[in-house]
Amino acid sequence: MAAASPSELGGADSVGADLAGADLAGADPVGILPPAEIAEVAARVFGERLELAVSYARLLVTDGVVRGLIGPREAPRIWERHLVNCAVMSEIIPIGASVVDVGSGAGLPGIVLAVARPDLSITLVEPLARRTAFLSEAVTALGLASTVTVVRGRAEDVVDGPPAGADVVTARAVAPLDRLAGWCLPLARRGGRLLALKGSSAGEEVDAHRAVIASLGGASPVVRLCGAGLIDPPTTVVEIAKERDVVPPGPKPSGRAAAPGRGAGGKAGGRGSGRGTTRRG
Repeated sequence: MAAASPSELGGADSVGADLAGADLAGADPVGILPPAEIAEVAARVFGERLELAVSYARLLVTDGVVRGLIGPREAPRIWERHLVNCAVMSEIIPIGASVVDVGSGAGLPGIVLAVARPDLSITLVEPLARRTAFLSEAVTALGLASTVTVVRGRAEDVVDGPPAGADVVTARAVAPLDRLAGWCLPLARRGGRLLALKGSSAGEEVDAHRAVIASLGGASPVVRLCGAGLIDPPTTVVEIAKERDVVPPGPKPSGRAAAPGRGAGGKAGGRGSGRGTTRRG
């Protein structure tokens, strides 16, 4: 499958779309419309679906803030730090790919990709009820139900379900790279890829966790810069291809009998689906 730009798929007539002429009337809290300095880039990456992206921005800076999914200080910079930052990664996603977004939070990057790329089939995996409620409402409000599915659960809980075997698994600012690979690679098909949005320390993470990633069935990680020439700095994405399936080790025996009234497995443990120490928008 070949990758394609969002503007090609969206069919935009001009990358310099005039937002002033668009039908975006109504209340305009700070952050709903792309600021002037990034308006042309937003038009280019979202194409004819720019108005839909504006509708999503409205959800983020209103309901998203009220419900604690987006910090109030993020609202004025929602386009440059979140929407455009996520949308440019679609340039390395093949046409018609199946995508699983782990730890989707408020839908970053999953819903952004669904808006920019209607050819993608996307599953949003998120363990927290209040977040999955927002995601489901957003998918319905934006008319994305035909291409987007919301699944409540951790990555390790859904690895045997329909989301598994994806062409691409995405994750944004949720955990160190070794843990991300452990959660996300099992959800990809052999030959599929993990695309992890990272910051300036991506190269250091790759060097630190290369051996662990190999043990999990991943190829040598590659750092990609998405949106170069469009945004500064470009979005940093660590790409890890899945070379082989790895069977996870079974649970170690505890050596103790189960306490009365409890199953032998005791209390379930494990981390969330990509929800690490860094909060996601």
